Order: sequence, then C-alpha cells, then structure tokens
Amino acid sequence: MHQIKPMKIEDYEQSLNLWKRTEGMGLSEADSRESIQSYLARNPGMSFVSIAHEQVIGSILCGHDGRRGYIYHVAVDPEYRGLSIGKALVDSSLEQLRNAGIMKCHLMVVEANEIGKSFWGA
Repeated sequence: MHQIKPMKIEDYEQSLNLWKRTEGMGLSEADSRESIQSYLARNPGMSFVSIAHEQVIGSILCGHDGRRGYIYHVAVDPEYRGLSIGKALVDSSLEQLRNAGIMKCHLMVVEANEIGKSFWGA
C-alpha cells in the first residue's frame, strides 16, 4: 500500500536517490536541494511523492508560470511499477494545475529515456 502526499523539502534526499536510480532520468545542478526547495516554494502543492514503508517510491515535480504547467521527474521505483502509481502522481499534479486555472502542461522527457517515453505513450 502506498500514500500520495504533497512533496516537501524533507522528501528531497529520498527523491534524489530515486531519480539517480531511475534509468533515463536527466539530472543537473537545477536538481540541487536549494533549487528544489525554491521550486517547491514557488509552486506549493503541485509536486507529489508516493510513500510506502516510510520510503519515497514515486515522485513528480510540477509547477507553472501562470500560463502553462510543467512536469519533471516522474519516477517510480522499479519494484512498484505497474501499480498505476505514476498515473496517480500525474493525476494529482494535473488536478492542482486545473485548480490554479492552468489548462495546458508541458512534459520534460529525455529523448533517450525509453521507460519515460513508454509511460507517456500509454
């Protein structure tokens, strides 16, 4: 069983660990703790994590510029894939974008990320 909750900076280390273990995930200096803390503060309640056994097993970073939404770092631990956790994370963020009046959203997927392309294609 897992729980989806808004991402907080306290989830950063576990989320970063998940991102590093996720094949095809592109990370940069924009993924530093300070940058993520700033992103979460600018976009409160838009990003989510999935928690099982007190561990982050899924994540999504989401925000907007007042006009368009942006989704980054959708990741689910391989052990938990196939349980619709990724879909639940995306649905949670898209609902928050709609609540903010944002009707369009851009996705960020590294071209070589076959797992990500498969997820979004489905």
